[in-house]
Amino acid sequence: MNLTTGLIGLPLVGKTTLFNLLTNSQLETSNFLTGKTETNVGVARVPDKRIDFLSDMFNPRKTNYAQIQISDMPGLVRGASQGQGVGNKFLSDIRNVDMLVHVVRAFDNSEVAHAEDNVDPMRDIETISTELLFADMELLDKRIERIQSGKKIKKEQQQEMELLKKLLDALENEIPLTAVEISEDEKEMLQHYNFFTEIPIMLVINIDEEQFKNNDYPGKADIEAWAKERNIPVLTICAKIEMEISQLPSEDREMFMEDLGISISGVDRLAKASYDFLGLIPFFTCGEDEVKAWTIRRGSNAKKAAGKIHSDIERGFIRAEVVKYEDLVEYGSMSKLKDEGKYHLEGKEYIVEDGDIINFRFNV
Repeated sequence: MNLTTGLIGLPLVGKTTLFNLLTNSQLETSNFLTGKTETNVGVARVPDKRIDFLSDMFNPRKTNYAQIQISDMPGLVRGASQGQGVGNKFLSDIRNVDMLVHVVRAFDNSEVAHAEDNVDPMRDIETISTELLFADMELLDKRIERIQSGKKIKKEQQQEMELLKKLLDALENEIPLTAVEISEDEKEMLQHYNFFTEIPIMLVINIDEEQFKNNDYPGKADIEAWAKERNIPVLTICAKIEMEISQLPSEDREMFMEDLGISISGVDRLAKASYDFLGLIPFFTCGEDEVKAWTIRRGSNAKKAAGKIHSDIERGFIRAEVVKYEDLVEYGSMSKLKDEGKYHLEGKEYIVEDGDIINFRFNV
């Protein structure tokens, strides 16, 4: 599975710069100001030093990291849910993503105008949150209207309408749908709906160099308190510094980052945080042909993990040969692990752990 992420925010906050950094793209960052209204889509890899180690050890023909599919939305403006700016057509492009990353401008730059005339990160967070809430309300309104306009309302439609009205009432009171208690039967009724206020969201505050040095930006305490109350992660990234890092020769990057006191780049932190936030973990398959990270939900069993590789392996599952990554690092080779009895044979109910190296035995 590829994690899918939508980058959202006001115009000129640094979304496309982040998109370029994450996906190694070279898109013009001012395009969305000049009438371009398409959603950009690209793929970012999730950095993992374990994959680097395994690739060095096995020297495979291919190395595949876990990946995130990223959609970079045109900048939204106040009133987008009512069709202002790029409007709600483009909101619909990302209704089915796994998570949203709201890029918020804290940086000060007199050469880059702000959509709301001045820099106020907390106001901008509330603006976008309101637009997402309004977009959900509009979806509910339309569906209720469609049911009510029918010649005859069936019993199940009546039940659906009552549920939709309950959800609409919550949104009108600024209660996100994640906070509304619904039964299993009601969840079944909503399975074909995609609501923005149900999608996990992360805040990325785009800061400038001075703010980076001081580890501070306007409204920081308010934003952290607001996010903590809603269980929303907050990352700070200086896209300008990240861009400078990305343009350096690889041998100079570490030295430059060290000088700035950066142990891991902001875009790598964002990719990893997105992955962790959704409760995803990788397991690895290794060989001369390929070293690959496979993405599963934390808590998945061995049989389900096998299905990520191929449905035949899941269907014909016999056993999983499991090696712990840490053991491989300690002993240095697969043959030594076998000698030391560090190969574990596990059944289909074994819960796969983060970083397990697995070879599946199966028979079809």
